[in-house]
Amino acid sequence: MVEQSQVRGAGRVRRGPVLAVLSVASFMAGLDLFIVNVAFTDIGRDFAGESMADLSWVLNGYAIVFAALLVPLGRLADRYGRKAGLLLGLTVFTLASQACAAAPSLWWLVAFRVLQAAGAAALIPTSLGLLLSAFPAERRGGAVRIWSAASAIAAAAGPAVGGVLVDASWRWVFEVNVPIGIAAVLLAARLVPDSREGRSARVPDLAGTAVATAAIALLALGLVKINDWPGERTTIVVAVALLALTWFWLRSLRHPAPVIEPALLAVRTFFWSNAAVLLFTVAFAANLLLGVLWMQQVWHYTPIRTGLAVAPGPLMVPVMALIAGRLAARVPVGLITAVGCTLCAFGVVMIAMSLGPEPAYATQMLPGWLIGGTGVGLALPTILSAAAVELPSHRYATGSAVVNMSRQIGAVLGVSLAVAVLGTPRGYPEAHTAYVHAWLMVGAFMVIAAIAALGMTPRRLRPSSPVPEPETEVIARA
Repeated sequence: MVEQSQVRGAGRVRRGPVLAVLSVASFMAGLDLFIVNVAFTDIGRDFAGESMADLSWVLNGYAIVFAALLVPLGRLADRYGRKAGLLLGLTVFTLASQACAAAPSLWWLVAFRVLQAAGAAALIPTSLGLLLSAFPAERRGGAVRIWSAASAIAAAAGPAVGGVLVDASWRWVFEVNVPIGIAAVLLAARLVPDSREGRSARVPDLAGTAVATAAIALLALGLVKINDWPGERTTIVVAVALLALTWFWLRSLRHPAPVIEPALLAVRTFFWSNAAVLLFTVAFAANLLLGVLWMQQVWHYTPIRTGLAVAPGPLMVPVMALIAGRLAARVPVGLITAVGCTLCAFGVVMIAMSLGPEPAYATQMLPGWLIGGTGVGLALPTILSAAAVELPSHRYATGSAVVNMSRQIGAVLGVSLAVAVLGTPRGYPEAHTAYVHAWLMVGAFMVIAAIAALGMTPRRLRPSSPVPEPETEVIARA
């Protein structure tokens, strides 16, 4: 058992360095979800002739594969060894980052981003599983909070760091991962103790994973091509995607090791947290892309100026997350999240109603950006911390992976919807109208997310849908 392994290995495990290395893995996976947004325009300029719909696959290709592989790669690592999974993930991520930096064309870049995402998807569940096995029960909560904060810091720092790097070249957005990845591989190999469940961990539903990945990709394709394709083709692609998702869910109901366990969704807090985070991230991802594109393509900001302009909103997140953590002891988590989503909606509507053709960041963009950052700080950490709180301890890592999967699916849909609503406007009046419509869509999704968040009231797991307790064999060694 985990606890027994901790007692045997406690004298040899250096928990501080272990936490640092595993937090770096979480940071690396999260950084590349957001750092590329600021490079979007420069990538398009380098690969001239590519439409915004095609460019969106630099973001969506990563998010789709990241979402689809989180749970399966975590399950495989549980069975065959989490440390091996972590080292493989770091190696693939680092090599793919170097390949992205050298990509000769857009579609080579998309292909290398997909490979990069496969490496990143291994980092989240393996680093969390190794963290849980390396720390005794009484210290796990604090360790997991630090590990989670690393991803939040990556989200906050991504646009600003990206702006600085893109000022030299967009290729540096990927090149920066290489030295960090090499150091992480060497330190993880030396410092991190291994753990696994062994044969009790079932091989995940790989066929279901493949179908779900294809379905999400088809859905994104149908959305981003809505302005380029005839209506009949778009309808067929979206219908096929929805049919494939339906088949995936029906398969999950009867498969012995489904990607998403139906019993987990019987937990009220977990179900509504996933619904809220998916809707919230649709709006969040669309809003971030819209802000970057507006500043670069309408106001003609440089990448570094854009990154610095984006930064004040994310900087509000850690401050408000601390406040939300204290409020959670007295105020229902669903209400905190709903207030946060409502503030985000108010912020984006303020931006949509304020923007003009001449740059006036302090009056037109900054107030709404700060209000939105306040809302993100209240909503997102609350959702993530509350999602798995009622799950059995042996399903915490799986539950966290499913929540992260919901986030990435939301990001894919958000980018796709933003591209679909923007289209290819010509001239300022047409662009202004398109951006206003897109930001109003973001506000509507935030309001729906607020309503979903109200369902996050904790409730006991339904007796009719128990989550089975596995016989766990864990091996921990220095």
